[in-house]
Amino acid sequence: MQAPRDRRRGGPPSRGVARIAQRAARGALAYRRLARCPVPAPAGGTVLDHPLALLTGIVIGLVLLTVAADRFVVGAARLSLSLRLPPVVVGAVVIGFGTSLPEFLVSALGSAQNATGVAYGNVVGSNTANMLLVLGAAAVVSPVTTTVTTLRREVPMMLVGVVLLAGLAADGFVGRPEGAALLAVGIAALGLLTWFAVADRGSGRFAADVTETAGGTGGTEHGAGPPGGRSTPRTWRGHRARAAWMTVVGLLGTLAGAHLLVISASGLARAVGIAEAVVGLTVVAIGTSLPELVTAVAAARRRQADLVVGNVLGSNLFNALPVAGVAALISPARFEPTFGWALAIMVVACLVAGGFLATGRRINRVEGVGLLTGFVAAITAVVWWG
Repeated sequence: MQAPRDRRRGGPPSRGVARIAQRAARGALAYRRLARCPVPAPAGGTVLDHPLALLTGIVIGLVLLTVAADRFVVGAARLSLSLRLPPVVVGAVVIGFGTSLPEFLVSALGSAQNATGVAYGNVVGSNTANMLLVLGAAAVVSPVTTTVTTLRREVPMMLVGVVLLAGLAADGFVGRPEGAALLAVGIAALGLLTWFAVADRGSGRFAADVTETAGGTGGTEHGAGPPGGRSTPRTWRGHRARAAWMTVVGLLGTLAGAHLLVISASGLARAVGIAEAVVGLTVVAIGTSLPELVTAVAAARRRQADLVVGNVLGSNLFNALPVAGVAALISPARFEPTFGWALAIMVVACLVAGGFLATGRRINRVEGVGLLTGFVAAITAVVWWG
């Protein structure tokens, strides 16, 4: 067989060199298909447009969102107590709003940046995760029980809010009139919850939650003194200043984390070629539900089951009404037809979990495993339909 001519003399390359070049070209093509990032980077693109960088941004955003939101809730609770607000109002309004702040900011920023799939996917996915993942995990740790009062008040209110959201979005469009209606009903629901809280102030229903959130307070007629029980004017001023600083820093950190999460999630959806709603229903929704999950598991281990149920029901009610309403007021949204399946899954999840609570006022471990299994099935269905 004739030996190949040397390339330096202008002859054709050997077959071995040609095979190596062909395999290298195939490898480069496979990499480009896998990463969905042209090699070299396209004009105007940067390394930050790579899916791995966007996924890293999502993780960093979720961590910042979770930590900063926790600091905001603690700071707001301490600041409210230092202003001598009754603990029952702090528990019903301040802490209730603060625990839903991640979902609120993510959805509001998503709508402002025309990432409506992320905004509403976050709302629907978070509500589903709260019912299936959070309650299921808490029930596996310890059976989740509730009271007759919760079953008669918070559960029906939550179901009404969820069904109202699903009904308004069933046609694939949520405009500003629908957003205004959701927000108005949400404000009315918040006022009703506050009225219930004031009516129940003698039962101490919110006292443990407020005390634990604020880090232990005492020393005033409301049980809302500064740490250590000291109640001098200087102590109050110092405590109030630290609480205000923590609140502001927590709010700014939560806003930054939400912004990073939204732009990373929408960028990842474009880079990978999937719908924004799928990312919102899965990655973003699970991430914004992590604070509720951690709180629920910790409360279940301490046998504070009613705290678990109250936080989850309040979060779902706030997500379905004010959060979705504000998002629609900022930017009307039109959904893909498959988004209707996500709405149906959310409603079914709320009905099933509510039914478990209504039968015996508890969710046992077997039912908790069933809820977790349903969550895995729901995520699989969303990804499949998306």
